[in-house]
Formats: sequence, structure tokens, C-alpha cells
Amino acid sequence: MPTRKVYPRMTDSSDDTLGGRLSTARDASGLSLADVANRIGVKRDSLLAWEADRAEPRPSNLIDLAGILGVSPMWLMTGVGSGPIQEAGDLPLEALKLDLQRLTEAHLECGRLIEKIAQQIETYEERHERRRDSGDLDGPVMGRA
Repeated sequence: MPTRKVYPRMTDSSDDTLGGRLSTARDASGLSLADVANRIGVKRDSLLAWEADRAEPRPSNLIDLAGILGVSPMWLMTGVGSGPIQEAGDLPLEALKLDLQRLTEAHLECGRLIEKIAQQIETYEERHERRRDSGDLDGPVMGRA
């Protein structure tokens, strides 16, 4: 009798979002956006919005998604429970590429935010320096003419 491979099922993805878990489960199932959308009776754009965390599915759709994707509804909602089956914990290549793209975009956004905050600090320091040089640190004083 052939030996059966053991696949981990209890996963903790609580640090991910509902959309991220939905995308992960769909990628692991090998189903396309259109396939899953057709099976639960919604538009492809609706499913895409759920995966991008721009909208959330109704509870009935969440239950349907869990059944189609082979995960528990609790895992989709919270990230704890029976997640997608992944052999030896490896994600498919496309899922890894997608994760890399998301991380790269997040990295770029962090860089933009850092630059914005640095500019705001610089602007504040320049204003503070001008006020200090003009002797007006506290603003107008009552009783001065």
C-alpha cells in the first residue's frame, strides 16, 4: 500500500487580511478569479475587490467561498483554523511572485511615506527656525501694541 503524504492544515494566518487569505486560498486551489466568481454567482470585479480588501463578502458568500476553496470559514475570517493545503508549506510559484509584488509595492509605499514625513519635519523645523529668529516663539502676546 502506498504511503500517503501528510499536508499541514492548521495554519495561522492571523497577521494577513481577509482579502489576503482569500487570495492565498484561491491561488492554492488553482482556480481563477472567473472560476470562483462564477461558482458563487458574483461578478469577477466583486471577487477582485474582496481580495484587494476594498470590499467584504456577505456572510453567505463567505461560507460558499470557504467550501469552494477547501478552507474553513473561520480561517477566512480570522486566519486561524483549517487553511489551504500546501505541500510541505511551499506556495505555488505564482503565489510567491504575487507575494513578492505585494511586498515590493508595500516597500515603495513605505519609502514614499518616509519621504513625506521627512519633508513635513523639514518644513516644521524651517518655520520654527524663522519664528525663533524673529523672536516670536509664543505667537502674539496680549497687551503689546
